[in-house]
Amino acid sequence: MANLRASLPKLGHFVRRFWPEIREERWLMAGSSVALVLEIVFRLLEPWPLKLVLDHVIVDTGGQIGVGVLDRLDVTGLLIVLAIAVVVIAGLRALCAYLSTIGLALAGNRVLTEVRGKVYAHLQRLPLSYHSKARSGDLVTRMTGDIGKLQEVAVTAALPLVVNMLTLVGIVGVMFWLNWQLALGALVIFPLFALSVRRRTGEIRGAARDQRRREGAMAAVASESIGAIKVVQALSLERTLERAFARQNRASLKDGVQAQRLSAGLERKVDLITSLATAIVIFQGARLVRAGAITPGDLVLFFLYLKTAFKPTRDLAKYTGRLASAAASGERVLDVLDTTPEIRDRPDAVPAPAFRGAVRFAGVDLAYEPGNRILHDIDITAEPGEHVALVGPSGGGKSSLVSLLLRLYEPERGRVEIDGRDVQEFTLESLRGQVGIVLQESVLFAVSARDNIAYGALDASPEAIEDAARLANAHEFIEALPEGYDTVLSERGSTLSGGQRQRIAIARAAVRRAPIIILDEPVTGLDQQNEREVGEALRRLADGRTTFLVAHDLHSVEYADQILYIERGRIVERGTHPELMARRGAYARTYELQSLARGERPGAPSAPVPARQRPWSLSRGRRPRLPR
Repeated sequence: MANLRASLPKLGHFVRRFWPEIREERWLMAGSSVALVLEIVFRLLEPWPLKLVLDHVIVDTGGQIGVGVLDRLDVTGLLIVLAIAVVVIAGLRALCAYLSTIGLALAGNRVLTEVRGKVYAHLQRLPLSYHSKARSGDLVTRMTGDIGKLQEVAVTAALPLVVNMLTLVGIVGVMFWLNWQLALGALVIFPLFALSVRRRTGEIRGAARDQRRREGAMAAVASESIGAIKVVQALSLERTLERAFARQNRASLKDGVQAQRLSAGLERKVDLITSLATAIVIFQGARLVRAGAITPGDLVLFFLYLKTAFKPTRDLAKYTGRLASAAASGERVLDVLDTTPEIRDRPDAVPAPAFRGAVRFAGVDLAYEPGNRILHDIDITAEPGEHVALVGPSGGGKSSLVSLLLRLYEPERGRVEIDGRDVQEFTLESLRGQVGIVLQESVLFAVSARDNIAYGALDASPEAIEDAARLANAHEFIEALPEGYDTVLSERGSTLSGGQRQRIAIARAAVRRAPIIILDEPVTGLDQQNEREVGEALRRLADGRTTFLVAHDLHSVEYADQILYIERGRIVERGTHPELMARRGAYARTYELQSLARGERPGAPSAPVPARQRPWSLSRGRRPRLPR
């Protein structure tokens, strides 16, 4: 039993973790358990009609059955009653087995369905640092395949094993009641069986764990390649990725065959051990019958019980592989659930009030890994409605900096404040609900266009959704879709152009009516026409809101209230565009290089251009500059 407990997927941990869900099924489990006990009782009664036929019909031993009604019957009547009893007992046993199997399987699957929901919810709340290291395909396998394996084993292995083990206990008790000497002779081989199982169980569990790990790796390779199929085909990577998948596939096959080989070897050993017990019973039982110590019916009854008793031992060998696979799956599931989210609500967190939009970074350091800082001593103050541009070389930490506003990461040192209060004082949901975001490559979901916009504010009315779409210059092309706003988009919005995807993402940010907006490279990769349409939508979105713009094109930030030039995680320059150009530092050099690339003469005065005709820029002049 120790090996059996070791093979189960941390059962105690599972029971403690999901006790509320298990308790919800207590009545179903109680009724199923009653049916299970009755099944075992009828299983123990099944051989008795045959014993009575042998002792009182075929061979008249002269004794009494001990049941008044049966003792008064003649031979023919007794034979008829016993024949009917065989059918009735078998039918009742089958009915109880059906009820217990269906009831316990239903309860188990309900609990595991709740487990899957909890795993999914937990994964949603794990920090970006966890997801950046994990492989999405492997996580999907844990959530679907591994929990599916637990559901399968609960029905095909765990439940039958419980029935068989309880039956074994009952049979051993009856065998000792019939004849303790013969029972001891039969059970003398059980230590050999226990030793065989003990040696093989660990090996089978290890092979099964390796197989599940390989399957997770295969899923990760498949998920990555299918998710990037355009790049795969464009770079002719099909054969390369096929070889990588084939390596994992062959390794999984090897682990699977190893587990099956070990399990089959254990079953054959059990067969040999049971034959030894049968030989002992034949030898000793025949001697007891000849000596008159037991009747022929007792010996046959003993053989039938012995055959039934060894079925659980054979099944234990057969189910060891399945249980080991379930153990590996359970461990992988619990590995996810045991990962504590680094970013979560503090015990004293409160819902955030309506923000005015004043933002302050005070001495902020950020490190993804201990000792490897991404940001160093960041100090920024933005007044409500102010536009702040973050520029500088790639990898400098600009996107990481704005992610701190959403608490996607936590600062190693310093504070991030909104309206004078540390963002850690607020619940995550209330904080993130007041910050809108548009990314360089906005992800759309395989739901309707209306729902994609409504994800920004789930309680938004249809009118608010359409108003947000108009603000984002998306209303016309959405109306032109086959079913308008109810058109279900393809996965990641792949059937839309880049500009159309961005405009739906802008509408999603606009419908939230957030006082703080983050724009992370929102027009990169768009052609001039789409850039103009998206830029116009972004200007309307940013108007009157505190806005943080991450950009590489310095011409798009000329009119920002603050421009921060970030390099290697530090703010090396800050000021307005004229101030930074007059300083002749890194910002001015980069701006001039970009001007040359655009065919403009560096330092030449720019003719005034109306905001709507300019490339995307944070237009100043819409309101007076707020005092610092």
